[in-house]
Amino acid sequence: MRVLAVADSDSYLKWAACLLGDLPAGCVTELVVVRTPIAPSQEQIAAAVGGAQPPPVLSARSVRRLAERTRPDVILVACTGPVVDVLVAEVLTGLRPRPVFVSGLPGISVPATEKAWVFRSGCDLFVLHSEREVAEFSEIAARLGGGGAVGLARLPFLRPDLTAQGGDRVVFATQAKVPKGREERERILRALAELAGRRPDLDVVVKLRALEDERQTHNERFHYQRLWREMGEPGRLTFAAGSMQDQLRQAAGFVTVSSTAALEAVAMGVPSLVLRDFGVSAEMINLVFEGSDLLGTMEELADGDFRAASAHWCAANYFQPAERNDWTGLLAGLVIARPRTPARSLLDGPEFASARRRARLRVEVPPKMLRVGYRAKRRMRRYLRSLT
Repeated sequence: MRVLAVADSDSYLKWAACLLGDLPAGCVTELVVVRTPIAPSQEQIAAAVGGAQPPPVLSARSVRRLAERTRPDVILVACTGPVVDVLVAEVLTGLRPRPVFVSGLPGISVPATEKAWVFRSGCDLFVLHSEREVAEFSEIAARLGGGGAVGLARLPFLRPDLTAQGGDRVVFATQAKVPKGREERERILRALAELAGRRPDLDVVVKLRALEDERQTHNERFHYQRLWREMGEPGRLTFAAGSMQDQLRQAAGFVTVSSTAALEAVAMGVPSLVLRDFGVSAEMINLVFEGSDLLGTMEELADGDFRAASAHWCAANYFQPAERNDWTGLLAGLVIARPRTPARSLLDGPEFASARRRARLRVEVPPKMLRVGYRAKRRMRRYLRSLT
């Protein structure tokens, strides 16, 4: 089975690289990055693939030509929702024989959202990573229609063979989307600095998803390292990018507001803490941690109060037995069954044509040109408002 994987951002690239590694022996795989405004830097690419050959960054048209030349049985579209839709519906449409299109979500996807399903409803297989996620998205699929099968996979970077070696490091995993406000982020940095001040034996590391000048899947208005400088660096903190696994190998504790890295820490046996000071809700992307025994406060962070996850919670959330993971079997069945009726996208229709055109611009126009166009558009809007 020949599989081509296409990623568009740092988190999706890491997910795709790991997921390809879980395919059965004998599969021929190829990984590329499609050029978009959020394409990862070369440093992010190297960290995502963990020492493997870095994948090339290609234009959408080059991805199409690659698919025509290699004729993959499967195309894993590991991208943000609008890019998944436009690649499957327009850029990669008409390939013969038609490949099986697979997509999914690279981390915690609780609660399930209609938007995530709709953007990926043109794919034949939607890969998720916990029994709870499969149940929630299956309910959405039954209600809205469209799409194909829903499969369960081990979250691919939860490596059962990796354990923390023990160390003197506390790792804070940032999350681009939450908390949003400057004040909330400054409170977290102060709590981390307080822990570092109380425990001079610990190296407190702020693990960044991206450096200040790098793009990531979601925009980050208040970058933690920039905030720390603006705060006058009131304490002893270290900032680092690169591999999360490398950080966790030396960790004595882990903390986040909401990050899939919390699952990596649990898998590696690192005592952890998920901050609940800003609420526990879908908006904070931490609802899934209810009942995990990991939720705590910044006061507990400053005290170094890290803990283990509930075994019952783990079984229901991302740590299911290996025999429950059915995505590779579903994928093999879809490949064998060709030709077949392709998945039906819920975005096929004239009312979605303009949104698809905008998405296509993101994958076909070079990012620098696109940013110039966006700036010109904003200036024109401000000028027109000044005339009213």
